[in-house]
Amino acid sequence: MTDDKTWVLVTGASSGFGVEFAKQYAAQGRSLILVARTLSKLESLAVELRKNFNVDVMVEQVDLSSIIEVTGLYQRLRERNIVVDVLINNAGHGLQGPFMDTSLDHLLAMIDLDISSLTAMTRLFGNDMRARKKGSILMVASLLSYQGVKNFAVYSAAKAYVLKFSDALHRELKADGVVVTALCPGLSDTGFAAGAKQKLTPALKMVMMQPRPVVRAGIRALQAGRMSVVPGLGNKAITILTWATPRWLHQSIMAAVMGV
Repeated sequence: MTDDKTWVLVTGASSGFGVEFAKQYAAQGRSLILVARTLSKLESLAVELRKNFNVDVMVEQVDLSSIIEVTGLYQRLRERNIVVDVLINNAGHGLQGPFMDTSLDHLLAMIDLDISSLTAMTRLFGNDMRARKKGSILMVASLLSYQGVKNFAVYSAAKAYVLKFSDALHRELKADGVVVTALCPGLSDTGFAAGAKQKLTPALKMVMMQPRPVVRAGIRALQAGRMSVVPGLGNKAITILTWATPRWLHQSIMAAVMGV
């Protein structure tokens, strides 16, 4: 297959933000590559997008925690001359609980997906963008990127990596025509909390956002060439609090907010 058009690749496209990214880019008329582990959900979403938006949609079932599978995905698309113009590094996994009470396998799996896979995807597809002098990469980080949070030790550290990695690449690749932007959402109604076994406190319920405005903010920031964006007034306030207060204070406040 030879295709001279460009594509938007969305990881973690079977649920949450991934589904919303796919819908919003489809509404722009963009061709899509949907990547996740759950094939049935990807195929169902692909049918919906083709019907509602009349766009081309490819489905790739990939375990993104495996670098071998990530590399295989890249090679398959390259062999078909598929040009990825926009990479949405959305796939991620979180888990709430005391670090010492969480199995090592679960902790390392989180690092594999949230850090290693994202790094590999960025290196592989970003290098092609640099060669073309054109491309965009959105890193989905988290509000927790800005601080270590009790009972989210590995997740908040992993997302801090994503944010700092994104900040560095924003400057590194700017001269090469590649935009790198970090999206730092707070708690959103994506199913993440249930998957992470996260306790929803009254404070968290008050600031919970819907996926649509979060994704819209991320796409707009990427298209505007911004370094990062924190959607939502409440989340922006938390970020300012983090900058303006000593670590011991804002960590204590966040622990109370998170119910830990």
